[in-house]
Amino acid sequence: RGLAPCDAEVTALLGHAIGLLCENGAELLVHIGIDTVELNGQHYKSHVSEGDKVSAGDLLIEFDKKAIEKAGYKTITPVIVTNSDDYADVEALFGDVKPCNTRILTLK
Repeated sequence: RGLAPCDAEVTALLGHAIGLLCENGAELLVHIGIDTVELNGQHYKSHVSEGDKVSAGDLLIEFDKKAIEKAGYKTITPVIVTNSDDYADVEALFGDVKPCNTRILTLK
């Protein structure tokens, strides 16, 4: 399950990836899996559309982790700040992240 990491507007939806414009101005790209664009949306189910407003913790995308891995793909999920030049510093916090309990980024 892919959950919203913050209150945001959905700006892009690609099946395996989602673009978010967070209320604090950060633009995020959440990419579920490595090279998973090759799956053409197979094993992913979107629960939002472009333009939707979401709150932290809202379900964005469901995906079948076992099926994706069985197809030969890793389910590592990068979260990329696409407008990082707008900030003096972007600090990533690594490790297992529990939605809505743990910050994954600090923007300054």
